[in-house]
Amino acid sequence: MPSFDIVSKVDFQEVDNAVNQAIKEISQRYDFKGTTNEVTVDKEHLNILAADDYKLQAIKDILIAKLVRRKVSPKCFNYGKEESASAGAVRVKATIVQGISKEKGKEIVKLIKDTKLKVQAQIMDDQVRVTSKKIDDLQEVMQLLKGKDLDIELQFENMRS
Repeated sequence: MPSFDIVSKVDFQEVDNAVNQAIKEISQRYDFKGTTNEVTVDKEHLNILAADDYKLQAIKDILIAKLVRRKVSPKCFNYGKEESASAGAVRVKATIVQGISKEKGKEIVKLIKDTKLKVQAQIMDDQVRVTSKKIDDLQEVMQLLKGKDLDIELQFENMRS
C-alpha cells in the first residue's frame, strides 16, 4: 500500500554554516564595531548575545537571511525570552525544533481526516505516516499540508508505492 512520512528535520551542518556566515558578517559590519555580539551553537540551542535590543534584532535578521539562503526554515527556531546580561547587553536562547510534537501530530492528523479523503494517518514517535490505496490521494494530502501554516517546517519522505 502506498505511503509516506511527514517529518520535521533540521540539517545541522547548514545551520552551523549559516551561523558562521552570520558571525563573519557581524564582525565586519560598522554598526557592530566595538560592542560585544556573539552567536554560538550547541547541540539543540542557538545562543545570541547582543549589546542592546537594536543589535539583537539586527543579529536575528542577519541570521534569518543566512538560514533562508541555505534553505533552512526560520520556523525551525523557537526564540526564548530576552534576558538582560552584564553591561546592558541582551541575551536570548533559541531552541532548534526537531521532530513533530504530539500536539502538532494530532493537529496534522485532524487536518488530514477533515479532507474526507480515503487515507489513514497515524502518529509514529516524532513523525506522521500517511497511507492510502491511491497515490493521488497522498499527493493531495501533501499539497494540503504545504498550503497550511503549522508553525513548523514539514518535509515529506519515504514515499513508497
